[in-house]
Amino acid sequence: MALSPSYIPYLCVAAAAFITTFLTVPLVKRLAIKLDAVDYPSKRRINTKPIPRLGGTAVFLGLVVACIVQILGTWHLGWPPVLVPHPRLHISYPMLALSFTVIFATGAIDDVYQLKPKQKLAGQVLAALIACIGGLRIVVIVNPFAPGEIMLGWLAYPITVIYLVAFTNIINLIDGLDGLATGICGIASFTMFSMAVLSGRIDAAALSIALFGACLAFLRYNFNPASIFLGDSGSLLLGFALGSISLLNVSRTAALTSLIIPLIVAGVPIIDTFSAIVRRKRAHISIGQADKGHIHHRLIQEGYNQKQAVLLIYAWCIMLSAGAAAINQVEVPMRVLIFTVLAIGSAAFAKHLHLFESVLRHHYNKRTHEDELVTPDDPAFKQEEQAAEERKEERHHRR
Repeated sequence: MALSPSYIPYLCVAAAAFITTFLTVPLVKRLAIKLDAVDYPSKRRINTKPIPRLGGTAVFLGLVVACIVQILGTWHLGWPPVLVPHPRLHISYPMLALSFTVIFATGAIDDVYQLKPKQKLAGQVLAALIACIGGLRIVVIVNPFAPGEIMLGWLAYPITVIYLVAFTNIINLIDGLDGLATGICGIASFTMFSMAVLSGRIDAAALSIALFGACLAFLRYNFNPASIFLGDSGSLLLGFALGSISLLNVSRTAALTSLIIPLIVAGVPIIDTFSAIVRRKRAHISIGQADKGHIHHRLIQEGYNQKQAVLLIYAWCIMLSAGAAAINQVEVPMRVLIFTVLAIGSAAFAKHLHLFESVLRHHYNKRTHEDELVTPDDPAFKQEEQAAEERKEERHHRR
């Protein structure tokens, strides 16, 4: 059933997230510098000067204030009761809020203290488990091409956890240029807002428009030249939020195509993540190892500057998001046609810009005559690790 009430509540929620994020970023920058949560220039990074991270703190505060505004509006202004459990989903919103807090805290601790990969993964899994226990999971999948349903049973928990952790990390991995992850999440959240409104999911609509407002405000400081980075506190939070919204957007009994739509919306970071996994496996190094073969790195190597590269990726994301929104409104034959067009368009875009040479051929860059992968044996890598350890010891000594 389509949502028809006034859009004033959504505008207020978006404005609350925007204003809060916009006003708190300068405070967060000072806090990050004080805590030495700073990205210093290195071989693995594109920034040429120290930039504070921990920007996710401002985004998180924006979401918190937006939720408070929504609650107050429901109590005193007669807004739609967003936090009333859906009759089929039985979502525990306090548990969902706790999961958001856990994922933000995991990223914030990593921004300050540099967690080990396993520790960071443990925080992500914990957040996803809390969300699952709170009711955010798919227990039945409807086959869109034939009669029948697939009952997931106990598999609903591991499948949902894997889905949320994967969504969290695809945004984290693509956060490599000024404004890139923030803009992609802004585009994706607005697309999910429009689909939530059309499907009558007011909880997903409120959360996605709040996320859009926070991203839009943060982009003012994060677009090139950036004065603050999202950090893991932001990239993990944004990825987890998008994954959660995508699950809120479908019912407890979901068509398979409904689960594919959010994957199309996040198509660019998913493509980038998949290519990174293949690239690093071929080089026989850890999947979590840093390199310079991401989509944004390839665009820079093709001669585009940071702004041009980011805007090109934005355009790609908008194309995929528009296609996903169209798929959500048509029958199966047209869905297949639109999906095919999107796939061909994405492949043509990638081929034209030679984005995946490092995957399809090898990881050696013919232009720079350098290895695109930064391995632990690289002297520059060892120097950066040593410098990071020295800064950590100095910070600990000051405390």
